Amino acid sequence: MYPHITYPEAIVVGLIQGITELFPISSLGHNVLIPALVGGRWAVDLSVSAPESPYLAFIVGMHVATALAMIIFFWRDWLRIIKGFFGSIAHVISPAPGTRRWQPQTVEQRLAWMIILATIPVGIAGLALEHDFRVYFAKPILTAVFLAVNGLILFAGEAARRRRVGLDEQQSVEDRQMAAVGGPTGAGRHSSGQRALKQQEASLAVQSDRRLTAKIGWVSSFGLGAAQILALLPGISRDGVVMVSGMFRGLSRQDAARFSFLLSAPVILAAGMLKVPDLTGPLGAGVRGQVLVGSILSFVGAYLALRFFMRYISDSSRTLTPFAIYCLVVGIGSAIYLTVS
Repeated sequence: MYPHITYPEAIVVGLIQGITELFPISSLGHNVLIPALVGGRWAVDLSVSAPESPYLAFIVGMHVATALAMIIFFWRDWLRIIKGFFGSIAHVISPAPGTRRWQPQTVEQRLAWMIILATIPVGIAGLALEHDFRVYFAKPILTAVFLAVNGLILFAGEAARRRRVGLDEQQSVEDRQMAAVGGPTGAGRHSSGQRALKQQEASLAVQSDRRLTAKIGWVSSFGLGAAQILALLPGISRDGVVMVSGMFRGLSRQDAARFSFLLSAPVILAAGMLKVPDLTGPLGAGVRGQVLVGSILSFVGAYLALRFFMRYISDSSRTLTPFAIYCLVVGIGSAIYLTVS
């Protein structure tokens, strides 16, 4: 029987895709493991390694929806970054007196080019290797092993963070001081309070950008972007490896997470848009309704997961350890189950 995606499959996988994409636990790993663990028609319908599976078209829709959720969540930041990019182009065309033509002049300009530079290695690797990685590595047992490895990567990141706990505590104090500056008591209950809260959030975002651009150079940006290549392996989290790499380079957990999400959005969106022909072509025939349902749930799940995760890591007492334990338990457990079943 030719593989087909049912609405129950679309609902479950769409919601899980959105949530797992924004947590450091690998959405692709779950996309491979869930069908294998459920078995039956799910294993046939939802195979990422099958060359003509409509599941590939389904994943395209979910990726685009997830990227849109990330862009909307950080829309103020993206407006500043895009403005900085065009400002840097204008500076190259007509540099201010006494400045270097090719040197970014503001935090936003520097951050824009850091993101562009970091996107190059994973973009090239994705175009060249995505198909081969999916065909040869997207096997359930291998994916379970990679998911367990992802847990070890997160544990390593937390070990690096603990060695720098003094710096994290200092930043936490600074963030609390900034949060205390805002509007009047009960500010969240009226429009002026909401404006004050948004101004505080914008101010904290700008401070984070300043720390990022001060601590990460062009080479480090390229390296953090290259770390995303590991996410071509199903079970390895894109955001997880970037966060951990950033923490090893001296970033706090909060700043590393923020940078990883800013890097992920254009990569995921571009990867999805490049695969849109799969959705509009023969692979999408008969499943476009399911794709729409799954994408909507993926968008909602991604937005809520990102909102939760950013609040979660804003508390310096919280760690990535629960996610690391989850990856180890699910990865090892799935490998054992799939081996003996």
